[in-house]
Amino acid sequence: MIAQLLLTLVFAANFRLYLKDGTHHQVREYKIEADRVKYYSTERGDWEEIPTELVDLKKTDAERAATEAKIKKEAAEQDAEDRADREISREIARVPVDPGVYWVSGDALKTMPQADVKLVSDKKRSILKAITQIPLNGKATVEVAGAKSSNVVGERRPEFYVRLSNDVGLALVKLTLTKKGDARVVEQVSIMPVVKEMLEEREVVETFRRQFADGLYKLWPVKDLDMGEYAVVTFIDGKGDPQVWDFRVE
Repeated sequence: MIAQLLLTLVFAANFRLYLKDGTHHQVREYKIEADRVKYYSTERGDWEEIPTELVDLKKTDAERAATEAKIKKEAAEQDAEDRADREISREIARVPVDPGVYWVSGDALKTMPQADVKLVSDKKRSILKAITQIPLNGKATVEVAGAKSSNVVGERRPEFYVRLSNDVGLALVKLTLTKKGDARVVEQVSIMPVVKEMLEEREVVETFRRQFADGLYKLWPVKDLDMGEYAVVTFIDGKGDPQVWDFRVE
């Protein structure tokens, strides 16, 4: 494709045939015949000729070579851009239109099931507040049931496509086990008294993120993940109700 485009551009490109007196003719091509230079003038649309000794062929050929090199570079860049556009179109087409998270498993995409989460309050602090009437901050955790996810990812740098239905935050989060060991913590929530404002803390994993279209992202970790529990999480800060797609690396 590059070669075809290049040839088309090169043959269509006019150039200057320089004379030694500093002037030039605008030409499409030229050839040397004995002591004459025969050229096709684009200004007059006809073949003409001139003594070779009057023509500055060195300057002519140097400028023409530079022009062809520029055309070749632009053609290669355009071809690379076209290939990238086609690849992006293929990637967009392979992701289902339904909002959700899709794990790249080899050449296939696997739909990740969304986990059920619950907001668990700190009962001890609630009792203390009731006894003393001191306006303590409320403490809670957003948790996923079970010590281990049933969604096993057998690679250290998994890739995910995330299709969002609205404008929300997106992160890869490391999950921690609760003290009882029967659930995994997605985030810690502090509820400020009076204003009831929620402050959320998550153990966010550093990721690369690429946007392909409105609401469609590709997400993957910058470094290899340690063995353990993780989740792709979407959220609206201050709401305390993230959507969670959990998985285990082993």
